[in-house]
Amino acid sequence: MTPPVTPDGRYIVVRGRLWRRANPNLPEDERQAHVDALMRARRAVRDALAGDDAEALRAARAAVNEAKVALGERGPTWWPGVEDLNRHMAHNTRYADWYAALDPSQHR
Repeated sequence: MTPPVTPDGRYIVVRGRLWRRANPNLPEDERQAHVDALMRARRAVRDALAGDDAEALRAARAAVNEAKVALGERGPTWWPGVEDLNRHMAHNTRYADWYAALDPSQHR
């Protein structure tokens, strides 16, 4: 099931928590390149943890962060203004009424 997206398109909601969406204005080929880099970095984190390699783990986690910043999920917001409610509980934000009005099956 696809998580609900806030009316302004900035966040998805997972288990009641807001998570910043990737920048929907990225060209598809650029977005896919960043997603591919993110998946490679996540596999590198897994491998570094399995190999108990602290140096590789630091590099892999830095690569994850770099990909997430490039996608717009971290770092400066991709929309005008500075408000960022990433990781806030939806019911404690200006999205509370919208979230409460969702079908309860979407409150995952």
